[in-house]
Amino acid sequence: MQAYIIEFVNLLLRWLHVIAAIAWIGESIYFVMLDNGLRTPKAAEDREKGVFGEMWAVHGGGFYHNQKYATAPAKLPNDLHWSFWKAYTTWLSGFALFVILYMVNPGFYLVNPDSNWAWAANLTGWQANLLALGFLLGGWVVYNELCKRISPNMERDGLLSIAVAVMMVVVAYFG
Repeated sequence: MQAYIIEFVNLLLRWLHVIAAIAWIGESIYFVMLDNGLRTPKAAEDREKGVFGEMWAVHGGGFYHNQKYATAPAKLPNDLHWSFWKAYTTWLSGFALFVILYMVNPGFYLVNPDSNWAWAANLTGWQANLLALGFLLGGWVVYNELCKRISPNMERDGLLSIAVAVMMVVVAYFG
């Protein structure tokens, strides 16, 4: 019975992860389109309020007037929309999938008794779990340091992309 429950939770988490990721990507594309479509505000009072750019759009018969401020305006509305739940949901559901798939039964996916590396073939479940978590944390630390050192202002993002690609090849080979 436990296997059915884990499999059902796995299925629900996969769907949640995919749907949240699609929503996150869609929202990101919308904001890229919004930023790319910004024009200097025509009204002098908007520029004086700190409006950096504006865009008019029509969708579904409604007209929308979006304004972007270079810095936070003097007064924010009480019902300010924050665009982070899609990203958080994608990350949290992905980590929950990681736990369900790998951490709950490490002997199934994490430990390979047929590995050519003796140390990997002889891992226990808790050792494999610690290595997997350490691998995730270490990967993030290396990635974060690459970002800070190579392109802190995203001025050398091409070089950063190459460095991250090399990191992924190394991870794929040794992981």
